[in-house]
Order: sequence, then structure tokens, then C-alpha cells
Amino acid sequence: MKRLFELDEWKVQTQILDKKERRLQESLMSIGNGYMGMRGNFEEHYSGDNHQGSYLAGVWYPDKTRVGWWKNGYPEYFGKVINSMNFIKLDLYIDEEQVDLYKDTVSEFKMSLDMQKGILSRSYVVEKSGKKFHVEVERFVSLAQKELCAIRMEVTCLTGEAIISFEPALDGNVTNEDSNYEEKFWLPISVTEDSLTVETKPNKFGIEQFTVAATMVNRVKNLKHTYTSSTDLTVVQEFTGKLRVGESASIEKLITLTTSRDSSKEEVTNRSKKISERISRYSFTQLRQQHMQLWQERWDKADVVIGGDSAAQQGIRYNLFQLFSTYYGEDERLNIGPKGFTGEKYGGATYWDTEAYAIPLYLALTDQKVSKNLLNYRHNQLPQAEHNARQQGLKGALYPMVTFTGVECHNEWEITFEEIHRNGAMAYAIYNYTNYTGDESYLIDKGLDVLVGISRFWSDRVHYNQDKNQYMMHGVTGPNEYENNVNNNWYTNKMAVWTLKYTLLSLEKAENKKISLNIKKEEIDKWKNIIEKMYFPIDEKRGIFVQHDTFLDKELRPVSELNPEELPLSQNWSWDRILRSPYIKQADVLQGIYFFMEEFTEAEKRANFDFYEPLTVHESSLSPSIHAIIAADLNNMDKAVELYSRTARLDLDNYNNDTEDGLHITSMTGSWLTIVEGFAGMRTANERLSFAPSLPKNWTNYEFHINYRERLVKIIVDTTGLTMELVKGLPIEIKIYDKWIVLTDKFTCLLERK
Repeated sequence: MKRLFELDEWKVQTQILDKKERRLQESLMSIGNGYMGMRGNFEEHYSGDNHQGSYLAGVWYPDKTRVGWWKNGYPEYFGKVINSMNFIKLDLYIDEEQVDLYKDTVSEFKMSLDMQKGILSRSYVVEKSGKKFHVEVERFVSLAQKELCAIRMEVTCLTGEAIISFEPALDGNVTNEDSNYEEKFWLPISVTEDSLTVETKPNKFGIEQFTVAATMVNRVKNLKHTYTSSTDLTVVQEFTGKLRVGESASIEKLITLTTSRDSSKEEVTNRSKKISERISRYSFTQLRQQHMQLWQERWDKADVVIGGDSAAQQGIRYNLFQLFSTYYGEDERLNIGPKGFTGEKYGGATYWDTEAYAIPLYLALTDQKVSKNLLNYRHNQLPQAEHNARQQGLKGALYPMVTFTGVECHNEWEITFEEIHRNGAMAYAIYNYTNYTGDESYLIDKGLDVLVGISRFWSDRVHYNQDKNQYMMHGVTGPNEYENNVNNNWYTNKMAVWTLKYTLLSLEKAENKKISLNIKKEEIDKWKNIIEKMYFPIDEKRGIFVQHDTFLDKELRPVSELNPEELPLSQNWSWDRILRSPYIKQADVLQGIYFFMEEFTEAEKRANFDFYEPLTVHESSLSPSIHAIIAADLNNMDKAVELYSRTARLDLDNYNNDTEDGLHITSMTGSWLTIVEGFAGMRTANERLSFAPSLPKNWTNYEFHINYRERLVKIIVDTTGLTMELVKGLPIEIKIYDKWIVLTDKFTCLLERK
């Protein structure tokens, strides 16, 4: 695998300005603070191919659903994140010629993303008219002040003398890529000498128009302000002066961005200016220090240390950095988009990835409020989920595949209305939170509303086969999106039955809910009947759960027999050929085994893993981690380590050849899940915490913290064994391998799994 960046345990850095892979570099150098973020674009002009992208959380646009043949039930609009104004723009001129990092002669290029500090920096030497200049640039989006993006640029004259100009700008003339067909979404509201306010264009769907205001403060050394110019969508300031050999000029550009999500549209501009005025009292160094301090506090809680494998270490830190740059739970109106602030693919909206993959990580690495906010996000959108079900002529609640508001806004039928298994992930997230925290208040107060809505949907979506006296579910798409419109997907049926069971169990704890939710005896009786009589396809000879009816009728040929040049299939095969093949995009049956590991025998887990993993192409970013965790559970450590590398470095090494479109944010949880649930064997089934750790043979050690039921526990695994330390909180009973211990201070033992 080609390494795009140097191996460093705290940095992602390169000394190559890769013009052929510029979009890939931009994706990998993305930064954010949960409120806003941007790709690793240059502040200076770059005329070569690139994807200029800056994004604001919760700011989006509904675009008319475009399909050749409209069918009843389609959503009216497709939601998409929209490219914000280009607020990082800072053109550099030398002797009145614009520096163009694509066309100009550039040497000694260095670019570094410091994950520990949350700082993106660059330096290079550029040659203009036979003269050379050294340029340094630094950028961060502040954790201390969410509305702040801070940039510093310094130019030093190395030979000759020249007129230097900085032109910091706010530019609303931006377009969207991907499915947006180079559309523009911004209309002018107001412009001043240091601010720009814009609004999204009107839409026909009753979705609010967003207003965004940006104010810039430019502090310049050794240059003078020469002019300001503006149009209805741009404002540009110019600072100019002469530099001789050895002399330097610098600019600090502080941009504050505010949106109508946090104030009335009439107050957005004033709010931006007030925040800007307050921030400008601090030096760049002070703002930088405040930002770095908060990153350090996050790392103190969440860092995972790996010894003996620099690539693995860099991978896990990179993924945690990008996850926390995207979401840290401060705003329950937000969720975790699969691309975060790094691109526009998938519309930038919320998927089931959050509930299935992200919540376990946020449960363990942040305080309880963060995960509860993710649950509240879905509870607040329950009426919209009920609307989605009604659109399909069904009862209950159908949570969306893709959304900004809770209303489905995705237009691929086989995904949007057949991949209904995502409803199960919503229910599982409630269970996961309750089981992990021991806090049943959310379950009783809000969770049951969601569980009952989902259960009513499952109850209406199944059908009864009178001849076989069994309930079935036809016309679905399981997690394996390389098969559509199948009957009796084992995983979907499993999640439906489990949800019904969990809902009934939870209702026993809150009898009053049956009254407030108008649950009748006949309804409960049907749920119980479905539980008892649900059909599950199995193959007793192979000892496996069959992915769906007729799956075993395919030509079952392992991935290893394919020509490597045919991979990834999604980029080389027709969709028809993929659908007819036996190849699996991501964990399907194995996803269900992962969720309910304690329910299955080792023989069942092994038979299903050995059958399905060889057929899996792992062309979903969500796939490797689930397989790695099950492989580790089966003590197949070589396979687990192989798949860990794939999930930890999926983007850093561009495994699926698609990172140029943006990072795979939600799947980045997989590297942490593999270490904690795979290698360390952590389980929280039945409200009991247990570990069964092993050590990958090429690692010397690994360590991490978890926050579990108001206890902070540190786990260290190395060649001498396991060390577990209770850092904070009351003593707790934990199962280590097959023995229960009470952790009061520190516990050590030898490793029993190799």
C-alpha cells in the first residue's frame, strides 16, 4: 500500500505538493471544530484541479428529487450540505503578480497536520521573476471559540527585493460539487469593508433559508492597508509594502462566522461583529494556546497508545482527531455526517452509522451528555419518522436513511425504502446507552416513545405466511447494499424481533407508558406472535444463518479468486453484475452477530465468519471493523490485525480509492472499536463489564481509558500481561476472561489469549 504521508505518531505530514493527488491531500488535511470545518485547501490561489470546500454544521439545502420515473412514496427533496463562502481566502502577490501554487515554481514544500494541537501548517519557497520567497502559513478552527477560524501567513524575502501584497477576502461566489451539478446556493444580504452576509436561495419545500455572516479582522506587520473593494458577494482588502532581503511581512486573519441557527437572521451580522470585536482583543498566540489546551484535554481522556507499530498508532489518532473535529456533542440539533466537514458526497446528512458505530465510542470517551444528545436528536425527530412510515402506507415510525430534519431526503428506492434495518440500529442505540450507563431515565422518559414507534412499524411491515405459519419480510435491502429487493434478510428479521422483545421488556418498567402511548392488548399479542413465529433462513449443513432467501443459489466463489484488477467492484463492474454476484459489500449476517455476540456459540460465530468473510470485498468503510472484532473474538489475530489496519488507515492509505471525495468519518470509529472490543475483548452485555484481552504479535503494548458508569478505568495490555487501574470512581466488579474481580485500585494478570 502506497503511503501518502510520512509516518509520525502525532502528525500527518508530507514534503510533496502532489498536484495529481491534490484533492486527496485536501481531504486528508481537513480540520474542524464541530461548528465548522474545511478541507485542506490553500489560502493562496491554486489554479489546478482541486475541491474548495468549507462547511458549517447544520447549514444545508433541499434540492428537488430528480428521478426518471416518479413513484408514490418518493421524498420530495434530496438534502445536501452546501459549500459555505470561501472565508479562508488570502491571496499573495509578489510584484503585482498573483502567487499560483499550481503554476509557480515551488520548492521545499512542507505540510503538516498536528493532531495533538489541532493545527494545520505549511511552508514553501516560491520563485517569482527570478526572486525567491519563503512562505509560512498556519490555520486552526478554534475549540475555545467555535465561531473562529484563525490564519497566519508570513512571507520572507530570500533574494532581491519586491512589492508584497496580501489580499484577504470573503467570497460568496462558491459552487457545490458531487450531486449538485456546480450549483450556487448563496444570495447577497449585505457587505461592508470587513464583513459579508449571505442567505441561501429560496426553496419550494418549506425548509428555512439560512443566513450566514462572516467578519474578518486583519492584523498586518510591515505592510500598509492600500484599498478595500467589494461586490454583492465579495469583500477584499489589500495590504502592500516593499521587502528587502531578509525582511518579512505577516498577516493574521481572524474570521468569525455566525448563522441563523443560533440567532434571528436580523441579528446574525451584529453577532458576528460582536464576537469578532471580543476575539480581536487577544493575540494570535493567546487564541492558539486556548485552542491547543482544549485539544489536550480531549486527548487526556481519549488517547489510545500503541507501541511497536507507528502506522497503527498514527491511524487511531488520526481517526479520533477527525471524529472529534466533526462532533463532540455540544449541540443536540446536530449529528455525525459520514463526510463531516471534508466533502459533499452522501449529501453531508445523518445515516444509521451514528447509532450502529459512533455511539459506543462516544459513550466511552466523553461524558454521558454527548451520547444522550445523539439519542435526543432521534427522539426529537420521531414525528418526522412517523411521517416517513405514512409515506409508505405503514404504521409506526420509519427513521430515515438520510436526513437533516428527520424527514427522509434520499432518492434511491432500494436504499431509502428497502434498507429499513436502520430502524433496528435506532432501537439498539437506546439499549446500548441504557446498558452501558445504567441510566434508565432516558429509556423511560423518551426511549420508549421511539421503541414503540419502531415496533409498530415492524409489526405492520412483516406479513404472515399462512401456509408456513410464519411471519416474513420481503422486499428489503440488508446492510449488504450489493443486493437489493431480497426476501427475508436474516439481519433485518433479527433486528425486528429483537426490537419487539426489547420494547416489551422495557414496557414492563413503565406501565404508564402503555396508557400514554395507547398500547392495546391486541397490539402486544401480535408483537409476541411475531417474535414466536418469525422466519429465519438457516443452512443446517453449513451451520450458518443464510443472508437471505436464495443467497445460497449464487455461484459462491471467494474474493481471493477474483482478479485484483477488478477491485474495487464498485468501480469496475456493472451494477447488474454486482447484484447477481455473491460478493458482500459489508457485514450483514455478521453485523447481527456483532451486536449480540453473547447470544451465539463459538461454533456459530466461527461457521458464519468462515463462510461470509471470504465473500466480503469490504467496499464499505463500515465493514473491516466488524469483521476484525469477530476475528479477534475467535482468536484469529492475524485476520483481526489485517482488518484493523484497513479500518485504521482506510483514508490515510486510500484503501478504497475514494478518499479524494472526503473522509469516511463515521467509519473512523471502527479503529477504536477494533482495539477496545476486538483486541481488548470488552463487552457490556447484560449490564456487566468484561474484558478478554489479547496482544497483536507486532505490537509491544496498547492502552486506553474508558468512562463507564461514572468510573474512569485505564487498561494497559503489554507483553507482561494486563494491567487495569481504577483512576476515578467507586469500586466496580469486572469479569476478566472467566473470573470476576472487584477493581478497587489496580489489577494485573497474565494474558490468556495469544
